[in-house]
Amino acid sequence: MHSTEIRYFLAVANCGSLSAASQQLFVAVSAISRQIQRLEAKVGAPLFERHPRGMVLNDAGKIFENHVRRSMLGMEHALAEIKGLKAVRRTALRVACTDGMAFSLLPTLCSQFRQQNPSVSFNLTVSSALEVADILRHGECDVAFQFSLHPERGVDVVGSWAAPVLIVMNQQHPLANRTFQLQDLTAYPVALPDQGTTVRQLFDLSCQMSGTFIEPALTCNNFSTLYTFLQQNPLAITICSQFTVLYQAREHCLALRSMGIDQLTQRTLQVQTVSGRQRSAALNLFLEFIRVQLQQQNALFMHEYGL
Repeated sequence: MHSTEIRYFLAVANCGSLSAASQQLFVAVSAISRQIQRLEAKVGAPLFERHPRGMVLNDAGKIFENHVRRSMLGMEHALAEIKGLKAVRRTALRVACTDGMAFSLLPTLCSQFRQQNPSVSFNLTVSSALEVADILRHGECDVAFQFSLHPERGVDVVGSWAAPVLIVMNQQHPLANRTFQLQDLTAYPVALPDQGTTVRQLFDLSCQMSGTFIEPALTCNNFSTLYTFLQQNPLAITICSQFTVLYQAREHCLALRSMGIDQLTQRTLQVQTVSGRQRSAALNLFLEFIRVQLQQQNALFMHEYGL
């Protein structure tokens, strides 16, 4: 099979239509269609379900795509070995994460790691949980950090820590040093992540089950925005896990409180890699560094804040 056929096949699989693939590749729709038909003839089966508005991989197509991507990853790894790019001294690591990890934790950990390994560079991609999962499955990153509500399939979980949803406020906040319930939050400006995040989903579920309605003063898909709002409003409240503010809590005098609600404890922070893919020397070194740092810093944090 020619590389052109494979390239066009992957473009249509990614874009969902011949026209979109044509725009991406700068190739005529008819040429792409011919290559797809030729590929299907060689495979001996249709690879797409054809609809008026696009093309979707069928079962055979999904199997073929999986093997193609694995073959490409194997070739990429072989070329890296040949060129000597596996050496720690010359490695760029591709990292994908959800927003909560990008706020402070990963920039801090990457900076600390580079102090020991200055020639290692990072390419950090921040996406939604679903997008991070796709990026990892397609082999477009070396390691992924995300909050998960259930065990992930098709990935290697190299580290996992409980990441409950916590209520975050200034240490001088009226609720900071007393017992409170969800209903008590309605008296204060609450800043919340958007509904596509696991932290918001668990928080909304807890509110529904307790019969509490909270109208947020601010909703945003970027935690930096929520955090700035919290800093600018002494009575404001937001939600996150301990990992999101692991390095800010002491410095910025934050109070983090657990509500003792089962629904808010269902998350874990997972560090994931591509299943079955050989890891580079630099990636193994980075993963070990991450495991040690998160284990130590999380234990200290949980003890200090009584969580």
